[in-house]
Amino acid sequence: MKVHTLTLAVLASLASTAVTAESIDPLKKAFIDDSKVAVQFRLRYEDVDVADIGHENQTTLRTRLTYKTGELYNLFAVTEIDDVRSSDNESLIADYEYTQINQGYIGYKGPANTLVKLGRQRILLDNQRFVGGVGFRQNEQTYDAFSIKNTILEDLTAYYAYVATVNRIFPEGSGKEEHENKTNLINIHYSGLSFASITGYGYLIDNQDLAAFSTDTYGLRATGDVKLDSVKLSYEAEFAQQSEAANNPVNYSASYYKLGAGVHVDGIGFKAGYEVLGSDNGKAGFITPLATLHAFNGWTDKFLFGGKGNWDNGLVDANVMLTAKVAGLKLLAKYHKFDSDFGDIDMGKEWGVAVTYPFAEHYSVGVKYASFSGADKGYSFSNDADKLWLTVEAKY
Repeated sequence: MKVHTLTLAVLASLASTAVTAESIDPLKKAFIDDSKVAVQFRLRYEDVDVADIGHENQTTLRTRLTYKTGELYNLFAVTEIDDVRSSDNESLIADYEYTQINQGYIGYKGPANTLVKLGRQRILLDNQRFVGGVGFRQNEQTYDAFSIKNTILEDLTAYYAYVATVNRIFPEGSGKEEHENKTNLINIHYSGLSFASITGYGYLIDNQDLAAFSTDTYGLRATGDVKLDSVKLSYEAEFAQQSEAANNPVNYSASYYKLGAGVHVDGIGFKAGYEVLGSDNGKAGFITPLATLHAFNGWTDKFLFGGKGNWDNGLVDANVMLTAKVAGLKLLAKYHKFDSDFGDIDMGKEWGVAVTYPFAEHYSVGVKYASFSGADKGYSFSNDADKLWLTVEAKY
């Protein structure tokens, strides 16, 4: 039985207990008085122009309704429904019409600062480089899973999830919308040091539908900042090692590492980064099949590689980013230079700019543009590309 089906059954069971006088008051308190309802609208126009392939544009509207109960004997429930309407279904744009349960789970707040969730849920670990929700797209990636988080030790967060199904961003009937899994996710985060937050993780992916996505990844991540009067210095450093798992047909070992440093002064920030998704001598590359890929390696999404986030030759990304806040506007500019880790291939460059303006508490508007060019010819990512997004959001 799928996890989300079990969740709905538990929800129905909880609701059916409202048959005795003794249960009416606590049920009313949990399901009505202490419950919370949230509504979000996200309207987006996207324009994509890929050289020698095509020029497409699309307008989509996502409506999200979220309902969370209060607690009943330390139990609570969350149901979230997404609906996306689209002007057209375009092949170059990864947003599709659909209506579905985005989240639907039972939660339990147990002893010793323990939070348990069973059902379809959002899983966002660290910066979402390895496990995330692809939140930029209108159809979010969620997980049918059992998860448990414990914070009983000061400054320490221990997290574990067993994932049965990955609900991907693709539409129903595409054959790509769900991947059945027997995946274990372990993440231990410690924030008790003045100079660093440290995370150790093990992501053991066993994909039942696509064996090439099955991997064992172990890593260590450190981030921190130092304040000197009005100046804030920050850094990040991460290393991970990956090998094949389960029925993956390729026997390989590849490394990942990331280094970054930044400075922030009076609302203006600058950051430089260097990220390597390594290659095992061209046999296979370090992949990230559960990641929020759009947030990394360029907004034009040139390096999705079917959802793996890397190819056999590996990917090196040297990048810089500038941020600023001016008159309520949030400004961001990024530049990437891409190369292969193996084979001396120029994988191009990309620059992008984004402006976001939140206003009147519930609303925001945003413009984002990215341009990719200069890659060696003959590869799936070689074509120059320009993408533009206009977004309006309302949250209540």
